[in-house]
Amino acid sequence: MRGQLSDEQEAYQDALRGWLGKAADPSTVRGWLDGADDASFEKRFADDGWAGVGVAEECGGQGGGLVELAITAQELGRSCAPSGRWLASVLAAPLLGALDGALLVPADAIPHLAATTERVPRVLGAGSARRFVVPGSEGLAVVTAEQVEVTPRSLLDRSRSVADLRVTEAGTPLDVDPAVLVEASARAAVLVAADALGASERMLDLAVEYAGQRHQFGVPIGSFQAVKHAAATMLVGIEAARSIVYFAAASVDAPADRRDPQWLLHAAAAKAQVTAEAARAADTALTLHGAVGYTWEHDLQLSYKRAKLDEALFGTPEAW
Repeated sequence: MRGQLSDEQEAYQDALRGWLGKAADPSTVRGWLDGADDASFEKRFADDGWAGVGVAEECGGQGGGLVELAITAQELGRSCAPSGRWLASVLAAPLLGALDGALLVPADAIPHLAATTERVPRVLGAGSARRFVVPGSEGLAVVTAEQVEVTPRSLLDRSRSVADLRVTEAGTPLDVDPAVLVEASARAAVLVAADALGASERMLDLAVEYAGQRHQFGVPIGSFQAVKHAAATMLVGIEAARSIVYFAAASVDAPADRRDPQWLLHAAAAKAQVTAEAARAADTALTLHGAVGYTWEHDLQLSYKRAKLDEALFGTPEAW
């Protein structure tokens, strides 16, 4: 296992970042979020072949593994592009054998500890999923969109979507060991941490840029020692997060016969440390910007809200 990317993975990251820079620039993203339009981006993301990278071919993907999925999550987090459906889909794909579903667990609960009832609040990507994996007391089952009632909920972070679901009909039993939810939870932890890493990178870029533009006492605020220290602290957190995320992704994705006995602990550490640090970085970046950073017209508010949701998504740092 390594805490860094291979040349091929770096090339994929560069290509995806370049594509997102054109397809999901901040003004375009703001337009999608303002109009509550996730479908436009999701369709283009899938049509251009990015959604299946890291997903096994037998599940309708293009191959690769969790490290590639983590790279995708990182870049989606960096651009604040709509990604709730993508994340829900890649988590459910190994169970459903296709990229068309979601795990029917609360988005703020640890998946492998969550047992569903008739009503499940805050399910990630539920509004557009066609099938759901339902964990319950008697094992796993699959229900279709026609077998649930969906009530959308609003989030402060408009780049992800959740809905409350009520199961109206019994599902089809899924012939797999419910213990696979432990692995699904580990994958969720790594991918949310990767998303938080991308959001942190963007917030640091914005903070450094703003510190060079805003002047006080006739000089850029970036020349003040306190501002330099704040930015340096953000950078240290980002560099640590990058190694943690890639190492945890490789650890969770290792073949069962060669997997480190502490693979789940690695995923938990990534979720706990990286998302908590991203939330702190969000507060620092907002402090450096002042009140303007939280206005809808400023790009920082997109990343700020993204990082704050990542901290709670699929379990808080304290829970992990």
